[in-house]
Amino acid sequence: MKYSKFVSSSRRKCRKAHFSASSGVLRKILSSPLSKELRAKYNVRSLPVRKGDEIKVARGTFKDKTGIVKSVFRRKGLVYFTTGTRYKINGNSVDVGVHPSKVYITKIFENKDRLDLIGRKAARRESYFTKKNSKSKCS
Repeated sequence: MKYSKFVSSSRRKCRKAHFSASSGVLRKILSSPLSKELRAKYNVRSLPVRKGDEIKVARGTFKDKTGIVKSVFRRKGLVYFTTGTRYKINGNSVDVGVHPSKVYITKIFENKDRLDLIGRKAARRESYFTKKNSKSKCS
């Protein structure tokens, strides 16, 4: 069932929008969930991944590996982290990227802008739940 008249539900159009999205939009798409401890601490469910965050891989060949994010490749939609390397046949090590939806953030790289973002998201989330609870009590 379609909920928004401003967004297409056509598979073709949705794929085109995703793969031709600008870097700023891709930043939001490449978000990862927070660990349970951080979720409880900040009252935020997910954040865009950033260089310097500590992550833990939840799925794939690197499952349960932890590391610090080296870089976020927005065009490819991949996150490269310190322990995410493999060796080629000739002995060279090469970084292996992981999609941000397959990792979760265990430690946030904190700076002023990041903490402001977390504050805004937490306030928006809080207002949504208070509004939702007040509606259910009235009816």
